[in-house]
Formats: sequence, C-alpha cells, structure tokens
Amino acid sequence: MELLPGDIGPTGRPLPAFPEPKPLAEHGPARIVAVCNQKGGVGKTTTTINLGAALAEQGRRVLLVDFDPQGALSVGLGIQPHDIDSTVYNLLMQRDVKAQDVLFRTTVAGMDLLPSNIDLSGAEVQLVHEVGREFVLGGALKDVVPEYDFIMIDCQPSLGLLTINALACADSVLIPLECEYFAMRGVALLMETIDKVQQRLNPRLQIDGLLGTMYDSRTLHTREVLGSIVNGFGDKVFHTVINRTVRFPDATVAGEPITSFDTSSMGASSYRELAKEVLERWRQTGGGHAG
Repeated sequence: MELLPGDIGPTGRPLPAFPEPKPLAEHGPARIVAVCNQKGGVGKTTTTINLGAALAEQGRRVLLVDFDPQGALSVGLGIQPHDIDSTVYNLLMQRDVKAQDVLFRTTVAGMDLLPSNIDLSGAEVQLVHEVGREFVLGGALKDVVPEYDFIMIDCQPSLGLLTINALACADSVLIPLECEYFAMRGVALLMETIDKVQQRLNPRLQIDGLLGTMYDSRTLHTREVLGSIVNGFGDKVFHTVINRTVRFPDATVAGEPITSFDTSSMGASSYRELAKEVLERWRQTGGGHAG
C-alpha cells in the first residue's frame, strides 16, 4: 500500500513530503559520507550502491569508495575484485598512485567507483606504523573532492583502523540498522566510536541518521525493534525504511543497482525516497551540493 505525506509511516511518525531536488548548475566540492555499522549483514553495501544510484538519478555526481576488503560493493557493481590491478589499497599505500588511476566508471551515469579487494586487509596492518595513520584515506581522496557532489564510503563491518580512516575524513555518517534485536545492541558501541572520532580527530563529523533496513511490516519483532530505535534516537531515524525483499540479492548477482535492475520495484522507490530525504537533511545542515 502506497503511503502518502501525512500518513503515519513505519517509524510511527507522520510522513513529511520531501521536495523534489533542484537541478545543479555546477558540481563539487563533495560531501563525504561514511556508511558505517560494525555489525555485518545490515545493508551497508546495498544502501551505498542504491542510495548512490538514486542520487545520481537526481543529477548528482557520486563517487562510491569500496572500503571493505571483501569487495562486496565492487562485486555489486559488476566488477570482479580479483581481476583488478589497482584498488583503494594501492591508492592508500603507494604515493605515486592517484584516485584517478583507480577509478572505474559504473553502468550508472554520474556514478563512479574506487574498487577494493582482499589486498586492503593488509593496509590495516601496514598503516599501524604510519604517522597520521587515521588520515591516509582523507589525503588520498583530496584530489577528487572538487569533482563530485557526494563521496560515499562503504565501511567494513568492524571499528578498526580502516573505519576510523573513513570517519576521520567524513563530513557525516549514515548508519544502516537491521530491524532485529541484535542490531540494536551494537549501536551504542558505534556511537561511542563516532563520539571519540569527533573529539579527537574530526570535530565536524555529524550523524546524518539511522536507516531501518530489512524491515518486514508483517512481523511484530521488526515493528517493535524499529519502534525502539525511534524511541532511542528520535528524529535521527530516517522516515524512509528499506523493506526486506529478494530483489536486492538478485540485483547484486546482476551487478547493478536496484534502481536500474528493477526500476519500478518497491526497493527502488524506497531508495529514491531516501535520496530525497537525505538531500533535504543535507540542505538543512548546509552540507555539500544538496540542493
């Protein structure tokens, strides 16, 4: 059933009407957004790909950064990680490698990718002895910030040095949260980490919001969990909720976002709605080319 503005949404609050984003006259500098949760399987990669694609549909220039050694983001965009010569790892560890050397154009117009593979797991160990080790990713992305409106970093499911690098260079954090009990328990630890990064490394870091994923309105459990997330975090929780559907894994196998794989699906419309909601939030907080 299609919900209209003013109806009570899945989060128990009246749904606002999000305005259609205005076209941009010029691009950049980018707002850097870390998509982060130390729990695996909560929809980080799915959200990075599909929100990125929905923002690109709105005429925004988007760069996705695969910052997980498992390379799921790269695979989800049709790139086989073991077939690539240069990845984010080379960008971090080799001074002569620039972001442009590692960039891939995706099948989505206006959306590019910095891919990753298992080599990246070595970076965590090697960076430990580096001076300014938390800021290596920020330095590596500096060249491309003027060219994009948004840079979205898909973080690995841990709170290790790679994730700290993502948080240290980000303007904001978007937290996908599976609507089930154990997902709730990890959030406190993540919030603590974000707080420490704000205090010690990156005072401008903000939380964009928490995104309920894998929601199934038929089960009391997911409704209760979403309710308790809203109780705990209030307006930080996005109104848009991503439902559980088999179309997401199907799109991943096809190597493309749901917005092009099954353009009229509920999943695609949810991410388009989320794009309008985050653009409006970013506009209100004065971040990047939200418009």
